[in-house]
Amino acid sequence: MIRVLFVCLGNICRSPMTEAVMRDLVGKEHLSDAIEVDSAATSAWHIGEPPHRGTLDKLREYRISTKGMKGRQLQKIDFEQFDYIVGMDHSNIHNIHTMLGNLDSTKIFRFLDLTSHRKDVPDPYYTENFQETYDLAVEGCQALLVKIKQDMKL
Repeated sequence: MIRVLFVCLGNICRSPMTEAVMRDLVGKEHLSDAIEVDSAATSAWHIGEPPHRGTLDKLREYRISTKGMKGRQLQKIDFEQFDYIVGMDHSNIHNIHTMLGNLDSTKIFRFLDLTSHRKDVPDPYYTENFQETYDLAVEGCQALLVKIKQDMKL
């Protein structure tokens, strides 16, 4: 089982959106038995809360499930349990390394570095542009799925 963890600041906008999009892609490719997806926050602000209303609305628009999704904070054990730890921006990557013990690992990387954008995913909590986040989530998840399939020869 390959395990992927998406990480953002609050785990209510970007990381749950990418988690849901990735789960949807994995399901459509019949890889749900091979790839598990989760998300977490670097902060403790929204632990136990559902995704932001804008995230829920956007995913509902595209008929993507958010069933069972609740905010949680990144923990040290996540480094051992996940094969890919994917931060939404440079600040998240810095916080991930700090929280997990400043580990130097290729399993931790910035989400859009797998695409031609090579930029941070803007936070729709502040920009209110959930469509942009969704579009980047789809593109990034497609690129990550290609990488996983190549890495694991799926």
